[in-house]
Amino acid sequence: MISLPDSGFLAEASPRLRQMLDAQASQVRLDRGTLLFNQGDAGDALYAVLDGAMEISILSLDGRKLSLDLMGPGSVFGEIALFDPGTRTATVTAVETSLLLRVLSTDVMRELRSHPELAIDMIRLAGQRMRWMGNQLNEQVFLPVATRVARKLLHLAPRHGARAGAVRLSQAELAEYVGATREAVSKTLSGWKRQGIVDVTRGHVSILDFRAMQALADPEQI
Repeated sequence: MISLPDSGFLAEASPRLRQMLDAQASQVRLDRGTLLFNQGDAGDALYAVLDGAMEISILSLDGRKLSLDLMGPGSVFGEIALFDPGTRTATVTAVETSLLLRVLSTDVMRELRSHPELAIDMIRLAGQRMRWMGNQLNEQVFLPVATRVARKLLHLAPRHGARAGAVRLSQAELAEYVGATREAVSKTLSGWKRQGIVDVTRGHVSILDFRAMQALADPEQI
């Protein structure tokens, strides 16, 4: 049986809670470009990425798309539906052919009614996720564009293998991820390219100097 990843939202889950969630999981396969769910849809499940990549995005009040994250293997999302089966707070789309595990909230609630001691673990995990979301909001509001770009590139770029440092995003897409204009992101990347910190080609940004990028991502360096 394929198990849920021991990372992200589930990193601190107890063995008993993980065993229960694993038992409820089923596989979902998505082709590239397939919409998993829309912002505003009814939330009914948690998902974990086994293979591929999923884009998390929202629409602002003026209709502008803001990409929040790119979820790769080991990532977990949609956990809010396990606590509050309300509407989805974001849109999720497969940007590559992807394989997911799905855990339905109705199945989890049924198990928690039978084993209420597991609810304590669930509440603790919910609190940790809320703190993470608060930190993400603070970064989006208070950090300058260059710091947000550096942090997002470090978050998305692989550290090992042939693709180390390579982020497959256009400058317009990167601007969506950090909540800035394309012009501001382009100006930032151009400066870093002149310094030898990144290489920028059509649809790709490659980190050449991870140490310099980590310094740029550190708020204490502002």
